[in-house]
Amino acid sequence: MTTRPDTGTAEWSIQEVAKAAGTTSRTLRHYQDAGLLAPSRIGHNGYRYYDGGCLLRLQRILLLRGLGLGLPGIAAVLAGSTDTAEALRGHLDLLLQERDRLERQIESVRTTIRKTERGEELMAEEMFNGFDHTQYKEEVEQRWGKDAYAKGDRWWRGLTEAERSAWQERSRRLLQDWVAAADAGAAPDSEEAQELARRQFEWLAGANGGQDVSYGYFTGLGGMYVADPRFGANYGGEAGASFVRDAMQVYADRHLA
Repeated sequence: MTTRPDTGTAEWSIQEVAKAAGTTSRTLRHYQDAGLLAPSRIGHNGYRYYDGGCLLRLQRILLLRGLGLGLPGIAAVLAGSTDTAEALRGHLDLLLQERDRLERQIESVRTTIRKTERGEELMAEEMFNGFDHTQYKEEVEQRWGKDAYAKGDRWWRGLTEAERSAWQERSRRLLQDWVAAADAGAAPDSEEAQELARRQFEWLAGANGGQDVSYGYFTGLGGMYVADPRFGANYGGEAGASFVRDAMQVYADRHLA
């Protein structure tokens, strides 16, 4: 902690704030770029300094982030265009939907275990409750044709329970790492982002029992992540999806062109 020369108020360097908040200087700079947290002053040497008001604002940002709000939602709350309760209600709706899906998955696994132990016949609708990939059947067929959906459907149904769980965990981890990189302010052409793009490519190539992932397919999906809010939500919103799209474009230009 130091004292601001012109006012005598206490202030902290970006490194001190990052350490105290359990975050990184890179994340704090990203918050500034996103319009969430400006330093109270920038010294003649270019160093950022934060006063008590900044610390209170950062505390609120981290609280909202911990509750699952994306950066656009946090910005709306801080700007006063959306109150905290309203933003959290929207997030709560998503959490409740996810809880319902997980509860159905849990019950599905319990039913499968129980019937397997008793030697009873397994019913498909019970085994796959909560794992419904058919909800996008019509859309997939419209975008890529009936053969594309049929191939994906056969591949998914042909996986063992352990293989499905492993695939879902791999997918979850990849999404989580994309969001973390975007929040940290990684550049699309950075080593970190390009490693994620490589994993994204291999994840896509491994789907449906193995498939060709062309330049157009890869970059087209990146564009769809931004254009379709349902996909963008998986990457933390439009800003996160744009980061993924741009990183995928760089990867495609380097390796698929």
